[in-house]
Amino acid sequence: MAGAKMVHAIEATNLADILERVLDKGIVIAGDIKIQLADIDLLNIKIRLLVASVDKAMEMGINWWQQDSYLSTKAKETEIEKENIALKKRLDRLEEKIKAK
Repeated sequence: MAGAKMVHAIEATNLADILERVLDKGIVIAGDIKIQLADIDLLNIKIRLLVASVDKAMEMGINWWQQDSYLSTKAKETEIEKENIALKKRLDRLEEKIKAK
């Protein structure tokens, strides 16, 4: 009896395993909050939350962070390039006006 081991019927999963499953498959949490007074909407909030890995999100067609200049250096560079082109065009127009005078 001293060497007996306790065996559990349910296999325990740790937090890392659960997180890996959630990120691999993705999970959506959705909810609405609506406050009314006498059939008049005072407040209407829609909450949508998606938890997934970057790979899974890309697979689903979600990639908004790639175009956000605060989150992506590539998007920031693109934004700067567009601004630079616009400024060069403006400068060319101003130089043409000066030459025409």
